[in-house]
Amino acid sequence: MVISTLTLFLIICLTCLLLYFRGNGKRGQLPPGPRPLPILGNMLDLDIKDMVKSLLTLREKFGSVFTIYMGSQPTVVLCGYKTVKKALVDQGEEFSGRGDMPVIFRFTQGDGIALSNGEKWKVLRRFAIQTLRNFGMGKRSIEERIQEEAKCLVKELEQTKGEPFDPTFLIGCSFSNVICSIVFGDRFDYKDEKFLTLVGLINDNFRLFNSPFAQASIYNLYPKFMHCLPGPHHQIFANFERLRDFIREMVKAHQESFDPNCTRDFIDSFLLKIQVEKENPQSYFHTDTIVMTTHNLFFAGTETVSTTLRFAILILMKYPEIEAKVHEEITRVIGSQRSPSFEDRAQTPYTEAVIHEIQRFIDIFSMGIPHAVTKDTHFQGFVLPKGTNIMPFLHSVHYDPTQFKNPQKFDPAHFLNEKGEFRRNDAFMPFSAGKRLCLGEALARMEMFVFFVTLLQRFTFRPTCPPEEIDVSPLLSGLGNVPRPYKVQVIPR
Repeated sequence: MVISTLTLFLIICLTCLLLYFRGNGKRGQLPPGPRPLPILGNMLDLDIKDMVKSLLTLREKFGSVFTIYMGSQPTVVLCGYKTVKKALVDQGEEFSGRGDMPVIFRFTQGDGIALSNGEKWKVLRRFAIQTLRNFGMGKRSIEERIQEEAKCLVKELEQTKGEPFDPTFLIGCSFSNVICSIVFGDRFDYKDEKFLTLVGLINDNFRLFNSPFAQASIYNLYPKFMHCLPGPHHQIFANFERLRDFIREMVKAHQESFDPNCTRDFIDSFLLKIQVEKENPQSYFHTDTIVMTTHNLFFAGTETVSTTLRFAILILMKYPEIEAKVHEEITRVIGSQRSPSFEDRAQTPYTEAVIHEIQRFIDIFSMGIPHAVTKDTHFQGFVLPKGTNIMPFLHSVHYDPTQFKNPQKFDPAHFLNEKGEFRRNDAFMPFSAGKRLCLGEALARMEMFVFFVTLLQRFTFRPTCPPEEIDVSPLLSGLGNVPRPYKVQVIPR
């Protein structure tokens, strides 16, 4: 009797799930897609070790807009430049929500900028952008900080004396120091043990985020189950907690020396905002929010640009002829003594094209960061219910053959016209697009140019194996792409 009752219970559960899947599609008129299974959704249609390939295969069958089920939750995938632009830019307001990411929500609880929504997200984003601008983002003042940090990195690289080494930590420290100077008001010494620990935690979490256990296809599918299941994914939250503890210490130190008449950095500006709005019960500015917002800026401001530069060095070692052309242009335009400036981009079109092509080619966030529609939305003949998760498949944009002549090939000519002048391409979306465009884009672009040119001005990068043996494909690909570990010899020019 017990067995038959259990069987009946399971049949009822599976039937309800099947009705859910079918009913959800009818109610929302979602785009077509592979048929989902109860509980699993479309997991059997997706290779968690190569999600890009799986999505490209589904695109061939279902077109530029299709639906996949991550467990019981539908996600609408947008493919190709025209489709992604139409959603994120042309219908930007409707597609400006942040989609569900339980692996991050468990830590943020929807606080800060990264995973907040609605009016809270708009207010915090507006405040962050204005404050970053006040402290020099996109201006000469912050460029001077970047130039100084690039010089510090040069000194550290000189100490390697041409011996092979892994550049991960040094590069991470450099970019982290730039955001530290804005957020905390100061930089750290490269040998500061606490600082090295923080950079290590960020590197470790980026790696864990892109391991199979951290991908949306596993943790985000079954958060309650994975929460109870032992495994390496729990290290993500332990690392995040240690980062949060550090930021809390910094906030506490700022509170003790806070002067409302002299705001020194981002944290001071936030503390001032808390003070101004302390009588407002609807205020979004609180101590917990300052910690999480600072954490968002610190993590994003370190990992994305440092990973891009690590990829850049790997690519230059594989294509020494491209590195030689960059060297020639830098020497001719800037020389060997003057610090590179962001304004030099206008006179260094080939170098600018190489930087853009690196970002396109490495496709650091292949699947984009999940969006959600903020209301019932009509899109290309379908109706997407409010709250539906949206995946802007950025790989399909950066490798769109209608926008790039040879998308599978690393070719700076993708950003050059017939005269050798730099040419913009609207399909270039490493920072996403629309309302959720990365708020640190201006800072990241300046950092990438100044650091890249400063290093190429001073050094030649040599691999420890023949260039043709270098593999520039990612080691891990999940939320983002992680480069394969390598060693490089930095040779002074």
